Amino acid sequence: MSLDPLDVPDVDVGAVLGSLKRREPAALPEVSEPEVVRHYVRLSQWNFSIDTQFFPLGSCTMKHNPKVNEWAGRLPEFAQVHPLAPDHLAQGSLEIMFRLQELLAVIVGLPHVSLQPAAGAQGEFTGLLMMQALHRSRGRSPKKIFIPESAHGTNPASCALSGFEAVPFPAGPAGIVEAATVAAAVEAAGDDVAGLMITNPNTLGLFESDLPQIAKIIHDKGGLVYGDGANLNAILGKVRPGDIGVDIMQFNLHKTFTTPHGGGGPGSGPVAFTAELEPFQPGPVPRRTDSGYVLDGNRPHSIGRVRSFQGNFGMMVRAYTYIRELGAAGLSAVSELAVLNSAYLAARVKDLLPLGFDTPSLHEAVFSDRVLEKATGIKTLDVAKRLIDYGFHPPTVYFPLVVRGALMVEPTETETRQTIDAFVAAIECIVKEAEATPELLREAPHLPRVHRLDEARAARKPSLRWRAAGSGGSSSPSA
Repeated sequence: MSLDPLDVPDVDVGAVLGSLKRREPAALPEVSEPEVVRHYVRLSQWNFSIDTQFFPLGSCTMKHNPKVNEWAGRLPEFAQVHPLAPDHLAQGSLEIMFRLQELLAVIVGLPHVSLQPAAGAQGEFTGLLMMQALHRSRGRSPKKIFIPESAHGTNPASCALSGFEAVPFPAGPAGIVEAATVAAAVEAAGDDVAGLMITNPNTLGLFESDLPQIAKIIHDKGGLVYGDGANLNAILGKVRPGDIGVDIMQFNLHKTFTTPHGGGGPGSGPVAFTAELEPFQPGPVPRRTDSGYVLDGNRPHSIGRVRSFQGNFGMMVRAYTYIRELGAAGLSAVSELAVLNSAYLAARVKDLLPLGFDTPSLHEAVFSDRVLEKATGIKTLDVAKRLIDYGFHPPTVYFPLVVRGALMVEPTETETRQTIDAFVAAIECIVKEAEATPELLREAPHLPRVHRLDEARAARKPSLRWRAAGSGGSSSPSA
């Protein structure tokens, strides 16, 4: 059977279309154009987005997406190229992919990059499959991957999906992983050490300063070090993970390189890796040859394709535009401003809500409700919901788990001091309200069209289908 997409059998299109024709008109409502336009514009006005206000989700790096990126991503020559176009008709697209691979590799200090994964978590999964393939090529099948409690939340799930066993262990009293703790854990595992997954900076915003020693411990046991790149925004131009022992890591283009974030996609999670892992990367791989750019499908040791076509190409164009626009100096300034904004925010808020770890952090600050709850009974969730009434999206709450009642805030480099001051002012008002009228916070938010939901009930009894009107129920979601 031919796999050539252009080699299709003759089909009587008229007969097929005739068999699909309706026998009677569709029962569609008669709606005027103004009504349709107003409906969708109204929905857009009800939505909260990074273009409308501060979006301080910790660990998610919700920063502004420059409009020049959108312009580049929508150029017809990129947006309208067919994913099955032969190489000679897609030279521009293949060159963008090849050059983006090169730039990302330089940024993190690892020689190779695969652009195929469609999200950060899929990048983790891809990297772990490559790690597994390398171990097998060496005649080994270790199962244990060590993950500190301060790592990114998707790491254990990625381990389970790829057939490894996630072994958690605590961070030290300062909030970072200590080399001695890792040494003891891997020694107890014997020869069953597949690797370590570590987020640097970690989810407390702290830099893992022991990583070179930790990497040596893992390497001496035959394991590999996976670096979660979720917080790369804090160290751009300052530290290259590959230079301090990381063997493989994923990028989150939506977090660090300003491609769109949220709504289920479109994601992009490229993976960088060492030369010894290169034979196992997903294929086909964009290559530059004497006659132009090609997709190299001759990959006998590859783990196989992890994403249809080459991944979300439009996101690659946007990230490439951002990197080329800023250059090396600009990317370094990104991390400097991100850390400065976070330090300023922490200094302003820590007397209102104490820090989980009162040590200098980088890109994000993690506060705790421990003092506020003891004094007023008001918890992190109440603070987060009340922030909506002040026009701010709630920060990440109750994560990381190592901080009691965590409220994790990441201002990023794209927010102004005025915006951060306004956010701090809202926190100040909320703390005063907690002391004077705590019920106001327990019932918040008050201003949005939808007030506080029963989130526990929604999680335990999700509404997964709609009842049709007139079928014994309302047209609202089923309970």
